[in-house]
Amino acid sequence: MTQDNSQDKDSFLYPRSRYYGKFQPETLAFNANLQEFAQKISYITCLETGGKLSPEEAYQQIRMLWKQLKHSKKELAIGGDKEI
Repeated sequence: MTQDNSQDKDSFLYPRSRYYGKFQPETLAFNANLQEFAQKISYITCLETGGKLSPEEAYQQIRMLWKQLKHSKKELAIGGDKEI
């Protein structure tokens, strides 16, 4: 697979929406992480609903993604002390 085909596939599987908030590098990065989180959650829930993943496996994957998102928020220092 060529680089262009790989980018096309990634754009199709992980579409990005435009960011409308106040521009700051850390908020832009977190927005991208949040969009990726939402897209992956969608895939996991569809796989679980379709019987391709067990509920426990889906839960574990979602839990791992949530921890990654929380870590991203903390590392980017988004939102002060508030929990997500």
